[in-house]
Amino acid sequence: MALLPKRVKYRKEMRRIRDRKATKGNYVAFGDYGLQSTESLWVSGQQLEAGRIAAQHFLKREGKLIIRVFPDKPISKKPLETRMGTGKAEPDYWAARVKAGKILYEIAGVTEETAKRAFARAAAKMPVKCRFVGRQVRV
Repeated sequence: MALLPKRVKYRKEMRRIRDRKATKGNYVAFGDYGLQSTESLWVSGQQLEAGRIAAQHFLKREGKLIIRVFPDKPISKKPLETRMGTGKAEPDYWAARVKAGKILYEIAGVTEETAKRAFARAAAKMPVKCRFVGRQVRV
């Protein structure tokens, strides 16, 4: 089941792209290790769910997996071989805006080696390049 919002104020949204680094959500907050994106792109709800299932399946109910992004942007797509005009198409799928540096997933309660292997499986499902990061202790 792909992620999507229960309701939205507006059904259709403009296709804005801001290629900047993330300033919010760019550090591990809830878990011990995280999967961080290194480039900006839209990640669909199906891709997020596929990554979650891949990591969860490897963990075998060990530890806790947290998703830090949510697909709240409607992406509309017109059918192929449709004439120009006739308005904007209906929303095709929902996507999350992922900027470079944004944490996608976090894991708590497992060893570093287990977290690396679980995130390698989740990163294979993502359309963005990702890297493994640990929690930084602030003093």
